[in-house]
Amino acid sequence: MTQSGPGPAVAVVVPVRNEAENVEPLVNEIAVSLASDGPFEVVYVNDGSTDGTGDEIDRLRRDRPWLRHVRHAASCGQSSAVRTGVAAARAPLVATLDGDGQNDPSFIPAMLDRLRKDPHVGLVAGQRVGRKDTGFKRLQSRVANAVRSAVLKDGTRDTGCGLKAFRREVFMALPYFDGLHRFLPALVRRDGWIIAYVDVKDRPRRHGVSKYGFFDRLWIGILDLAGVWWLIRRRKQVPQVTEVER
Repeated sequence: MTQSGPGPAVAVVVPVRNEAENVEPLVNEIAVSLASDGPFEVVYVNDGSTDGTGDEIDRLRRDRPWLRHVRHAASCGQSSAVRTGVAAARAPLVATLDGDGQNDPSFIPAMLDRLRKDPHVGLVAGQRVGRKDTGFKRLQSRVANAVRSAVLKDGTRDTGCGLKAFRREVFMALPYFDGLHRFLPALVRRDGWIIAYVDVKDRPRRHGVSKYGFFDRLWIGILDLAGVWWLIRRRKQVPQVTEVER
């Protein structure tokens, strides 16, 4: 794809922090996955990296006009990075995935297809099978997902999967808070949209280590869960709006 012609139909947003070794393999996989999907752009959000992540993105941009580099001066967290990328996106449909290589971008076309086929679907969420994380991390996810599902009743087995596709306008209409990315299905459903699901394969991390720990997220996650529960309770009905013609 070149920058001439129509604007991008799809934007892929990738939040990264200190993932220099994972950038090029993932960029190439994304390009292959979207090669038959029309004009696209890939927006890397560099969340205050202190390694060579930014230099690697800039090197790849030289012969990839569809690759963009948006940078945070200091790390602001994954939710902030995702929102920065979606706000910067020029396409009406957006896919997100983690920058560590564990999410397989070959599933993105199927997720976009679900969005295009049904105008009532606002979000397509990946649901991981064959998790490649450690046993302790899988236990964390099971506990967190069970508690979240019991409180919010959002019908989602796995909200921790970074692979998601949604309409940009739907995402930008959501109330923003740090931790938003973990509650997208519940909040999108709150606004009257249907949530669709696609099973996706999990892969081992290629390089580096996870940037997120159990105790870093535990207490903040509990507070966020209470806040999302309150938001859902406060919206009793989604207004159906039409303009009266003359």
